[in-house]
Amino acid sequence: MGFVSEGVDDVRRTARGWRWGRRAQVPRSAEPYVPAARPRVFPSDWSRRPSAVAAREVAQRGGLEPLFRSQVRTRVEGLDVLERVEGPVIFVANHASHLDTPLILLSLPDAWRRRTAVAAAADYFFDTWWRAVGSSLLFNTFPIDRRGGTLTATPGEVLADGWSLVIYPEGTRSTDGWMSGFRMGAAWLAHEHGVPVVPVAHRGTFAAMPRGQGWPGRGRRQLTVRFGEPLRPREGESVRDFAPRVRDAVAALLDEETTTWWKARGRAARGETPDPSGPAVATWRRVWAQTDSPPTEPTSSRRLAVWRR
Repeated sequence: MGFVSEGVDDVRRTARGWRWGRRAQVPRSAEPYVPAARPRVFPSDWSRRPSAVAAREVAQRGGLEPLFRSQVRTRVEGLDVLERVEGPVIFVANHASHLDTPLILLSLPDAWRRRTAVAAAADYFFDTWWRAVGSSLLFNTFPIDRRGGTLTATPGEVLADGWSLVIYPEGTRSTDGWMSGFRMGAAWLAHEHGVPVVPVAHRGTFAAMPRGQGWPGRGRRQLTVRFGEPLRPREGESVRDFAPRVRDAVAALLDEETTTWWKARGRAARGETPDPSGPAVATWRRVWAQTDSPPTEPTSSRRLAVWRR
């Protein structure tokens, strides 16, 4: 029995030291460093060529807009600010739903919409050819790097070609409908390329189609979008100082949407604009608060109607 036991021990010891399969003899700590391959996203330059612009106009007017209008109702405020600025500009908006992009694009005047591109996450919209082609053709998207990849175009190159940009500085859609912190990419682009930032605030898209839902809910929910006064970096203002001003401008527009222009401007001047990130309460309460759609008429119009009575 002792002979058998010793034989079994020998076999086990040999098995532990044997290179089963493709086990390397060199320890991992001694292996040379090899950087991981960086994935390459699908190109989108073709979507800004004249032929693609013409095809997109047909697709948006003949397909996207009728479908969009059949599912939701929209109210647009503040488009007059675009009459006082020349493109290109950077439209900076809060991000709560996949409805945000068609809402903003279809709210723009035709001349602006045809020369506006949308920054989209490379790892989501450009990971497969069919999603890349579809989003590029319909929304004129171009990829931005969130996780490290080789891009075919950068936001600076798109701006330099005369295209306005739609950028969501939060980086991803809100999980509860409230606004989160802004990254400094949009502020840096405005600072580096000398283009104005047009703040954009919208409400109702989370209630109509929150994250995880693939189609708007029943009942043609009300959506609102409001464009604010263009912002430019002040003399000597750094990107780090300019970025909070951009976020504050979007927050003031959200406040204006729920109250009135006069009250929102007063609170902004006093530094009392409500925090757009929402109250520090339980998650279900935060989500519940965002499930109500905006009213069909602006607050200021309803109050004026009551005053006239």
